Amino acid sequence: MSITQWAAEARKGDDEAFAKLAGSCQERLYRIAYAYLKNEADALEAVQETVCRAYTKIRKLKQPEYFLTWITRILLNYCADEAKRRSRSFRPLAEYDAGVWDATADPDLAAAIEGLDEKYRRIVVLMYFEGFTLTEIARILELPDGTVKTRLHKALGELRRHLGEGEWNHA
Repeated sequence: MSITQWAAEARKGDDEAFAKLAGSCQERLYRIAYAYLKNEADALEAVQETVCRAYTKIRKLKQPEYFLTWITRILLNYCADEAKRRSRSFRPLAEYDAGVWDATADPDLAAAIEGLDEKYRRIVVLMYFEGFTLTEIARILELPDGTVKTRLHKALGELRRHLGEGEWNHA
């Protein structure tokens, strides 16, 4: 079965399908939570709380094909609330040890990303570290596609200005 099929079954009350769904995205959720909350225990708690919230609200999932987007949004909201509550700063990307790009390979780029405003950094992390598309990011952050594109463009512009026009260029 696919994630979409599991989500459809979970919406109907199939606990086994929900368990498969949760297991299929647990690692990705953990990486995102760890990037925000900066330690293993907090990230594990965030994933656990996210899965619990998703389980209790699975019947509200309107489109099963967007389960991953939906649960990621729940996680991001939880992490944002926790970060505010604990007054913690965003974890330096140079310490980020999983994902598409190895931030330790270029400390200058990691520092530049760390210096971005949160609304830009969030999009950069979701796109370049987690591999989400612009459309998926827009759904996760509940923003129009155009806003995500604009913020990504501005983020990349800030990174280019900080780093110079050198070889690094993802746009």
